[in-house]
Amino acid sequence: MATPVSLTSSNTTNAATQVQAKDDKPVSVAAKAKADLNASIVQASLSVSISSSNDQMSVVLKTALTGINEALKKDGFGDDAIQNAASQDNTPEGTAGRIVSLSTGFFEAYKQQHPGEDEGELLNKFMDTIKSGMERGFSEARDVLKGLNALNGDISSNIDKTYELVQKGYDDFIAAHQPKTDSAGTSTDKAAA
Repeated sequence: MATPVSLTSSNTTNAATQVQAKDDKPVSVAAKAKADLNASIVQASLSVSISSSNDQMSVVLKTALTGINEALKKDGFGDDAIQNAASQDNTPEGTAGRIVSLSTGFFEAYKQQHPGEDEGELLNKFMDTIKSGMERGFSEARDVLKGLNALNGDISSNIDKTYELVQKGYDDFIAAHQPKTDSAGTSTDKAAA
């Protein structure tokens, strides 16, 4: 049986601690994104549990956190992975920044998988793909929080703000990666030539 842990323990005070593989190699972008999402959900669950007078559920949550930490440790995320991930910047700006950078970080690999395709079309297809995933992720997060009766007040408005900032980040990414056109309106990028 897992031993309950407290998020206020002294081993969670280092906010700069990063989640890393046990061999100190960087964790894949997808694994980090999933760990971040899981940490956010657990953190929201913990907030609900702490504000609740139901001590039995608090014990269940703490025990579950310990079990999750043990499983993540086996997968190479080190000790106290949930607490370390929860100590990151979880403001709407910080969360949106991670969502945008992690999802748009796949663009170069996507381009390599589609050589010779029109740059503009490629960008549109890529953005459609990641926007679809982002929409699904936000919807699932809202459903989880709604199920926990935690989708109210600041949480709801922070989700809305995060969503808006992600949309702006995607718009900025598109603007920065649009193929250049000459005065005749034709693309000047090599891939489109």
